[in-house]
Amino acid sequence: MSNLDIPEPIRLLDPLFTTDTMRRVFSDHHRLQCMLDFEAALARALVGVGLAPSAARAPIESQCHAELFDVESLARATALSGNVAIPMVKALTGLVAKSDSKAAAFVHWGATSQDAIDTGLVLQLREALDLLDQDLAHLSASLARLAAAHKSTLIVGRTWLQQGPPVTFGLKVAGWLAAVERHRERLSHSHKQVLVLQFGGAVGTLAAIADRRLDLAAALARDLKLELPELPWHSHRDRLAEVAASLGLLVGSLGKIARDISLMSQTEIDEVLEPSGEGRGGSSTMPHKRNPVSSAAILAAALRVPALVSIMLTSMVQEHERGLGGWHAEWETLPEICRLTAGALAHMKEIVGGLEVHSDKMLQNVKLTRGLVLAEAVALALRERLGREKSHKIVEEAARRSAQEGSDFADVLMSYPDVSSHLSRAELSRLLDPANYLGSAVEMTEKVLSARSGAKK
Repeated sequence: MSNLDIPEPIRLLDPLFTTDTMRRVFSDHHRLQCMLDFEAALARALVGVGLAPSAARAPIESQCHAELFDVESLARATALSGNVAIPMVKALTGLVAKSDSKAAAFVHWGATSQDAIDTGLVLQLREALDLLDQDLAHLSASLARLAAAHKSTLIVGRTWLQQGPPVTFGLKVAGWLAAVERHRERLSHSHKQVLVLQFGGAVGTLAAIADRRLDLAAALARDLKLELPELPWHSHRDRLAEVAASLGLLVGSLGKIARDISLMSQTEIDEVLEPSGEGRGGSSTMPHKRNPVSSAAILAAALRVPALVSIMLTSMVQEHERGLGGWHAEWETLPEICRLTAGALAHMKEIVGGLEVHSDKMLQNVKLTRGLVLAEAVALALRERLGREKSHKIVEEAARRSAQEGSDFADVLMSYPDVSSHLSRAELSRLLDPANYLGSAVEMTEKVLSARSGAKK
């Protein structure tokens, strides 16, 4: 059984806001196990560089298993000691001493509490970021398929929630996809930055180790498959803050997509719908409802995560060689950011993978104003003949009349001599055809898809 297979009590709202796997990565059991992984690796490194006898390795390694520890006792002791590593090391030393008192002397040798806690967190983050990267790759592929399938599907563009000229649904999705690809690149950089060992002893000098200090640090880093930084980073928290900020940006973009989808799924709009399923999106009182439940969960995360990121940024201001309070503020904050990000991303994967696209309703909405959304195209065509100010004034007045009277925009326009004398009915029909006013929408969509394909090679 792997560490992530250990059952963890589930909270009532966990399935809505996170995933089972991410919940296990940041469970109490796995937090403890990752710190114990540091302690076991330290024992191996001490033996490897000749600072501890080879006989000390096995007795320490054999006790570095979270299931051997009483989590509740550690939790209560943590309230007195100020961090969980102190009672954990005490308990580990006691367990080792039962079988080998000499080996017990090398438990946590040369390290400080923050070394175990920070490196343990880095090990958790490695797993968490790998999981998020896999889900982002899956989401990217689904978005690419959706954009390609609808690169020519007409949909009205909207600014300030009002209808503007037409775009394509493929272009809208390509915008989502391009953002996801930027987040993949950003998280890749943050991933590399944070995978570093924390090992410095009391004040970051490793002074408690009489000999071969740097050799020991290098051996420990190799064992844990982490980079060895130039020096310990006890009170320099930029690496963790970068991870938090990158995840905050990702959740913000997921929120933007969820906002678009939820607005497009309103009854009156009806351009897309989240996937359906038994028990999904229903109402306790209205049997007809099909609520965008995944979008709601994503938007909730997008509201919560920025405040948590601000805590991580504020916590960067730490005192001298070891921080007071700022370090402690990170312990629950960064895991919660990871949990919420995982939940939002899982919901978005599900939405995009099964999104219902109503292309006929999209076209119907483009035609809803009887041509008004193409007013810009007409004004531009008349500008060459009438000048900018006069053409804009005529088209604006005609648009207002069309909306008030409920008349076809083309008929109202042709009632103006300045329009009918310069544009034939056929020319006007061409100008008011939404398919003729898409600009570079298709080319831009293909460019995004091509860039993604190129990045995969």
